[in-house]
This record gives sequence, C-alpha cells and structure tokens, in this order.
Amino acid sequence: MIFDATACPQEIAYPTDIGLLNKSREITEVIIDQLHGANPQGKKPRTYREVARKRFLKVAQSKRPSRKLIRKGIKSQLQYLRRNFKTIEKLLNGFAVFPLSTQLQRKYWIIQTVYAQQQKMFQERTHQVEHRIVSINQPHIRPIVRGKAKARTEFGAKIHLNLVDGFSFLDTISWDAFNEGSHLSDYVENYRTRFGFYPAKVLADKIYCTRENRKWLESKNIMLAAKPLGRPSAKAVANHVRPGERNPIEGKFGQAKNGYGMNRIRARLKGTSQSWIASIILVLNLVKLAGMALVCLGFSAWKSLVYQIYCRTNLILEAIQLKTQSYCESGLGFYRLDCLSFSADP
Repeated sequence: MIFDATACPQEIAYPTDIGLLNKSREITEVIIDQLHGANPQGKKPRTYREVARKRFLKVAQSKRPSRKLIRKGIKSQLQYLRRNFKTIEKLLNGFAVFPLSTQLQRKYWIIQTVYAQQQKMFQERTHQVEHRIVSINQPHIRPIVRGKAKARTEFGAKIHLNLVDGFSFLDTISWDAFNEGSHLSDYVENYRTRFGFYPAKVLADKIYCTRENRKWLESKNIMLAAKPLGRPSAKAVANHVRPGERNPIEGKFGQAKNGYGMNRIRARLKGTSQSWIASIILVLNLVKLAGMALVCLGFSAWKSLVYQIYCRTNLILEAIQLKTQSYCESGLGFYRLDCLSFSADP
C-alpha cells in the first residue's frame, strides 16, 4: 500500500485581511439599508461608504503597499465595521420580530467572527488565529500550509489517499490541517477492514516514518519501505528504498488535479465540496477498471475467435477425412496424413 496527503484548493479569490474586512463592511451596509427600508424612522444612519471604499482601494490598488500602509488600511476598515455593528444593533431594537432573512443573518454572524479574528490579529501584530475564516461565502474553508514551491499555502480541504494496486481509497477528508504521520496505524487498520488482512509492505513519505510508527509496523510484521534511522549503509538503503516506488500516488494526484479538476473545487457548500472530491476519486477508480476491462474484453474476444477457428477447422478436417475415406474405399485415390490432402489415382 502507498499513501500520501494532499490539498484540494477551492475556487475562491485569494484572501487578504483588508479584502475580507472590506467585504464584511459592504455586507453591513446592505443590512443597514434593508433595516432602514423596513422601518424608515428618522434620518438614515451614515455609513461613510464612499470614504471607506476609497481608503480600501488606496491599499488594494497599490502595487507594493508597505506594512505601514496595510496596517493603516486594516485599522480604518475595522473602525468602519465597528461603527456599522453599533448602527445595526440600534436598528434591530426597533423591530419586534427579527427582520433579516436567513442568508443575511448567517452572513451577519460570519462577519462578526471575521471582525473578532481580525481585531485580535491587529492588536497582537500577528497573522495567525485559530479557525481562521478566509471566505465569507464559504466559512468552512481553512488555510492549509503545504510548503510547495508554487503555493506555500492552499485554501481548501485536505485529504489522505491510499493507493492499492492502482485503486484509490479516500481515508480522510478534513477542512482543518492535520498531521497525517500521526494516523498511520488508522490507515493500516482501514486496509485490514477493507481486505481482511494487513498489507505486506507500506510505502510512505518521511513524515510517516517516526519511531513510534516503525515500532507499530514491526509488531504487525509489516515492512516499511523507507530510510532506516541513523546513518544507514548502502545495502540497507538498497533493501528499503527504491527510487520511483512512490511515484504512482504522485501521478494519481496529478491525474485527479489536472485531468478531473481536483485543484479547483467549484462547489460552495461544505457537503457538496466533499461529494465533489469523493466523486473524482470514484472516477479515478472507474478509469482504472475501464482499462482492465479493455484487456479482459480483448482476451475474451481473442479466446472466442480461437474457439471459432478451432471448431471450423475440426469440421473441415472431418469433412476431408470422410471424403478421403470414400475415395480410398472406392479405389479412386489415396490420401496422405502428413499434409491432410488427397490426390486421384491416375
């Protein structure tokens, strides 16, 4: 068995702190407009939306904004957002029944969480926070730090794939980052649940090859194809590590992302995105089965053709033998068994 983990990026705009705050501010302005339209008492509250928009564009349209400019822009958006929250709460007090639709109410709760996270990061001068929201429309998406050369951070679900004889099995799908190396025993037990026995050999990345995992695999008499700990000899490396053995699962990831769109999941709901990813894994297995079916179909067709030729040949030989025997009994000719032919006696 070969296994590895990868991220499935969602089709969202690249998230920035000031961009999320600007989007949140625009949603609060829509809420204020609806609340005032439903209960137009007094003068409409001011939101300074044009000024806030100009301050956002000053940072967003800058080619290389400095840290000072970015921090100043974030501070101003936080202030406008905090002002709008106070206005919304004041307007809501004038209604006996909650007036917002389910969609707007959900967004209002989300942007309140976004504001709390951004305020905390602004005060602590950091860019990390627990369960950080990177999309208001899809708040379940989390940043996944992968450390790849193309993109250090990806935004989407993280999956763990198990490859057995070319067939893919989805072990884990999570919207939060996880350490796949700490779950090696679970993945091997999943293999046993599926097939009824433990694998003879495990091919895994360096992150799986901890002392604890090595000890557990050894207790189950499972071979780990990885570098031994310490300074290994050339013979030990040759026996445990073979170049290219883990290439099939990397190729499977490339096939899923480049061929079937797993690098751009366009579903918006959490459950739909998970179904999208699982369907791509299903397609990979169907393609593998189709390739095997073509080979089997070719063998069946070849076997049927050979059988038909065999039957027709037997019929021809029987006819030749009967005809030759009739000639021999009448004294009109003779036949040779070596070439199955007959000739008339002159």
